[in-house]
Amino acid sequence: MGDTWERARRALTGAGLPPGALARVRPLSGGTYNTVEELLLTDGSRYVLKIPPAPATPGLRHERRLLVAEAAFCAGAAEAGVPAPRALSAGGAGPAPYLLMTACPGSPWSEAPPAEAERAELRGELGRRVARLHRVTGPGFGYPSGALGPLAPDWRTAFTAMTDAVLADARDHRARLPRPADEVAAVIRRGAAALDEVTVPALVHFDLWPGNILVEHPREGKARLGGLIDGERMFWGDPLADFVSLALLGDIREDEAFLTGYREAGGRAGFGTAARVRLALYRAYLYLIMLTETVPRAVGEEHERRVRDTVAPELTAALDDIEELGRDVESA
Repeated sequence: MGDTWERARRALTGAGLPPGALARVRPLSGGTYNTVEELLLTDGSRYVLKIPPAPATPGLRHERRLLVAEAAFCAGAAEAGVPAPRALSAGGAGPAPYLLMTACPGSPWSEAPPAEAERAELRGELGRRVARLHRVTGPGFGYPSGALGPLAPDWRTAFTAMTDAVLADARDHRARLPRPADEVAAVIRRGAAALDEVTVPALVHFDLWPGNILVEHPREGKARLGGLIDGERMFWGDPLADFVSLALLGDIREDEAFLTGYREAGGRAGFGTAARVRLALYRAYLYLIMLTETVPRAVGEEHERRVRDTVAPELTAALDDIEELGRDVESA
């Protein structure tokens, strides 16, 4: 407990907040890589502190320096005027070994879903917020952390490095994929031409599943969105990539309320052949991460089996879509 409180006080001091006002440190669940804690001050204000694991902790190649990406997401969300945590301080030994942020109001959509009558309105508002995020652009393509090397000048180069990295992780950890890693790599290469349509590196959260969308439920009045959180998986790339986690294990084209809000705020959401190939590529990338990360996380045989039973068929379907649709892109 002493180390935990001392670390929290150092983070508060770095943000110009009174360390003596710390009243409580509470661990938060839901994180799969970084340690997450809520800091409560005596005046009732709340903050979130993230701490990366020790350098020797097993992980995936793109997970190095995740907090650098989270700070970039916070800055981008502030630029876009989208409710999200605000980064207050980062410091310690090495680049960003902790990150202190403001806390957003509300509970995860996955834990306290809105009433059905409110769902369409909230999904529409979510669409507008995501569209505003996607107007924020970066200096190049890829992960801002530099975990996979410097930012690339084009999206095909960056995304190829990203998929090559997770496939190398799958080989290293002997992840149980539905098709051999070399075969998966070959399929992804067949769809790569569709990536050339992306010429502007937009802010992509890439983890906007319901657990990272906060909803406020006031005693009176309608539910409202409290904020978008956990931007540590953020990269500069194709806005379409965010549609995968927004419809996790599903099809974003069925979410009419979200797409209406997204387009109202200026987001481009077309689903021509090349766009569908890209969506399939991003589905494959996310599902490769989900299947591979269970090994270094040591989640246990039962959890790993559940993930495999759920995600492996979706990866197979994404690869089939790349093969089928990719032929049309190549012949166009």
